Amino acid sequence: MIKTIIRKGSYQDSVVLMLLTNKISSMPGIHKVSIMMATPANKDLFKASGLDTSELMEAQSNDMAIVVDVESEEIIGQVLKEAEEFLNNQSKSSSGNEEKHIVSSWEQAIKRMPDANLAVLSIPGMYAAAEADRALDENLNVFIFSDNVSKKDEIYLKQKAHERGLLVMGPDCGTGIIKGVPIAFTNHVRMGKIGVIGASGTGIQEVTTIIDHLGEGVANAIGTGGRDLSGEVGGITMLDAIDAMEKDPQVEVVVILSKPPAKEVRDVIVNRLWDYEKPVVTLFLGEKPEIHEENFYHACTLDEAARIAVSLVRNEEITKDTWKPELQGGFKKEDHKTIKGYYSGGTLAAEAVMLIKDTIGITGAGGKQEGYLLNTQGYTIIDLGDDIYTVGKPHPMIDPSNRISCMKQALEEEQTGVILFDLVLGYGSHEDMAGVLVPGILDMMGQVKKQGRKVYFVATICGTRGDMQNYDLQKKKLEDIGVILCTSNKRAVETALSLIGHPYVEKEKTILPREKMKADKDHAVSEKVMELLGQKPRVINIGLKGFADVLEEFSCKVVQYQWTPPAGGDLEMIKALQYLRGYKFSGQ
Repeated sequence: MIKTIIRKGSYQDSVVLMLLTNKISSMPGIHKVSIMMATPANKDLFKASGLDTSELMEAQSNDMAIVVDVESEEIIGQVLKEAEEFLNNQSKSSSGNEEKHIVSSWEQAIKRMPDANLAVLSIPGMYAAAEADRALDENLNVFIFSDNVSKKDEIYLKQKAHERGLLVMGPDCGTGIIKGVPIAFTNHVRMGKIGVIGASGTGIQEVTTIIDHLGEGVANAIGTGGRDLSGEVGGITMLDAIDAMEKDPQVEVVVILSKPPAKEVRDVIVNRLWDYEKPVVTLFLGEKPEIHEENFYHACTLDEAARIAVSLVRNEEITKDTWKPELQGGFKKEDHKTIKGYYSGGTLAAEAVMLIKDTIGITGAGGKQEGYLLNTQGYTIIDLGDDIYTVGKPHPMIDPSNRISCMKQALEEEQTGVILFDLVLGYGSHEDMAGVLVPGILDMMGQVKKQGRKVYFVATICGTRGDMQNYDLQKKKLEDIGVILCTSNKRAVETALSLIGHPYVEKEKTILPREKMKADKDHAVSEKVMELLGQKPRVINIGLKGFADVLEEFSCKVVQYQWTPPAGGDLEMIKALQYLRGYKFSGQ
């Protein structure tokens, strides 16, 4: 029985609605549920999942739609009650004084905090560029968590920011740390002397959490968004952040990391770093450098990048990681067992692919297909956070159901020897991911035991002991059922490879003299950017209120802009309004 509930004029953020969908779906008597704003694009998603109704089709973009397939009509009342309680809790201010912090317009926000220096945006991507442009006009640096912002808009915004001496982090920027304060989906990392600039959210999380585990800390971590190092964007934010980190007195060592960049942009960045005043560690994922240079180190893995940075801060010798997995059991190479990896972090998944391909000897594209980073010779690596798996569904950092389903499917293949996965802790992630994974994993372990088979479960936890999920408890829950836990993704993959008889061998790198070259430093670092890096940010938070709550926990000044789509969400009308403001918004 399909029922539709429409809440007129009740705008809610898509992430909040995904969390609500996840909560409602766990209720007894619910066959299927989808909760989204009734935009044209979302109506297509409802239709694709078999939940389109006449009431839904009549709803407007600013209406919230709950469409649920239930066993009986009596359940609808409970669904409404759960939804109301959840949304009311989301709207409450952690400070207990919501009127003091919540505004509904830019004018009110600026009046409330005239000295704001950062805008954090987590609103639908079709609207984010216009609001980011307004933030730049207000002389604010911008952190764009939102995705689905066009590349044309990204280039426009970053060029404008560069000209005004501001930074645009993003779009699709999931992670940042400013003066020790976590922004968006970030871990609680101790303050320290290392600076990180990354075109990868989970890459930043992995590096910063390893640094924390090794006893050092991070002053600032600047996320650039994954497209910043594309040929079209040209590394605008990366280069501006590199200039700023060089002048930042808190930072002694800088780590640069990126998913595979455009070659011409990579070359510009490397040429800039040859003329750098501080020790630098670079990691361009997929590259396999065989040497270091004095004060210019080239890592192959996120683990190596973090360890080199810590050694540099401590003035220790730079050496390869000598750790080896201590295993009981495993398979022989001749057994031809394979690894199946299911990740919530795209960069961690890509790193796993690189290590497996190099060790096994898989050449070329290695079976990369839509939905797979690796799918060949029985080896499978999937980034379950990819858009193909998350359209209209919660992210795997929030919801474990898709991952459990994939793991169960992997067990159907006799060739499977190891199931590899990550747990990403921190703000925005599930409050007890280990707890919700354990029943499914126990069920799978029991299944293979009955069949007289052996399948090893290997995991890495990307998190710190400061994270809200309780790192040690998450670790214990998995270890208690027999999951092999590792302190980094690289070590988890290394363990998985050893278990199937293919030990990974890390090469020692020679450190060569650095031939310092004069770089083209096109402009001085602005006072606005240096101020941003030098003190706790003063934030106008536009979108997810949970981000504001975390900032308040770290004693930041925050104004919550309770944003709703202008002009009733009509994109053509929004374009017209933005044009009058002087911004030719592409809206794509």
